[in-house]
Amino acid sequence: MGYLAGGLGLLCLLLALRLYSLDRNLKEGATQLKSRRQEKGAAPLHLAAPHRASEALLSQVNDLLRDGEEERSDFRRREQALRSQIANISHDLRTPLTSILGYLQLLEDPSVTEEGRREYLAVVTGRAKVLQGLITSFYDLSRLEAGEYPILRERVDLREVISTLLAAFYDELEERFTVTVDMPDTLPPVWGDRAAMTRVYTNLIRNALEHGRGELTITAGQREGEVFTRFTNGGADLPREELPHVFDRFYTSDKTRLGGNAGLGLAIVKTLTEKMLGTVAAELTEGYFSVILYWKV
Repeated sequence: MGYLAGGLGLLCLLLALRLYSLDRNLKEGATQLKSRRQEKGAAPLHLAAPHRASEALLSQVNDLLRDGEEERSDFRRREQALRSQIANISHDLRTPLTSILGYLQLLEDPSVTEEGRREYLAVVTGRAKVLQGLITSFYDLSRLEAGEYPILRERVDLREVISTLLAAFYDELEERFTVTVDMPDTLPPVWGDRAAMTRVYTNLIRNALEHGRGELTITAGQREGEVFTRFTNGGADLPREELPHVFDRFYTSDKTRLGGNAGLGLAIVKTLTEKMLGTVAAELTEGYFSVILYWKV
C-alpha cells in the first residue's frame, strides 16, 4: 500500500513538473513573441524548459516568423524598386516635355524669324516623337508584365523580318555604321509572333543607333533545333560589370538620363523573346556589344 501511495505521489509530482514546464514555456513564448512584434524582429523564440510538444509548436512559430520577415524584406525591395521606377519615369517624361514647353515659348516671340520658327518647330516635333516613344514603351512593358500582350504562335521568316527593317532604317544606319549582313538563304522559319518579332528587332536596331558607332554586323545561323541571330555594334561604352543588367527595366548607361532613352528597349526585347519561348544573351568583347537571340525551329 505504501509503495502504491509513493508511486502515485511520484506520478503527481512528475505531472506537476510537466504542467509547470508547459505553463512556463507558454508564458515565456508569449513574452518573446510580444517583444518580436514590438521590435518587428524575426529572431527565433526559445523554450524556457525542455518540452517536446512545446518544441514542435515553437518550431512552427519560428517558421512563421521567418516567412513574415522574408515577406517584409521582399515588400521593402519591391517598394524601393517601384519608387525608383516612378522617379525614372517622371524624369524621362519631364525631360522632353520641358524642352517642348521651352521651344513653344520661344515660338511666341514675335521677333523670331521664319527660319528660326521652322527650326524650333523641328525641335518640338523631334521631342514630341521621343515623348511618344517613351509613353509607348511604358505602356507596352506594363501590358507585357500584366500578361495582356497577345502572342500568336506561328512560323516566321526571320530573314524577311530583318531585311524589311534594315530597308526601313537604311538611311539612319548608313549615316552611323558600316553595315555587314550575313544571313544564309537556307535559314528555316522559326516559331514566334511576326508582330512581336518585328518589335524585338526594331528595338535592337534602335539600341544600336542610340549607343553604337563604327560597325554594325548582323549574322544568323543554326544550331541544334534553333536559329540564332546576332547583332553586334562597335563603340559600346559599357562597363563590363554592368553587362548583366542591360536587360533590366530602366537600365541605361547614360546615368544622367538626358538622351531620351528610358532603358526599356532591351527589357522589352528580353520579355517578348521569352514569351515566344526564345532566349536572349548579351556579350561584350573589346568594345563590341552583341545581343544574341535564339529561336525554336
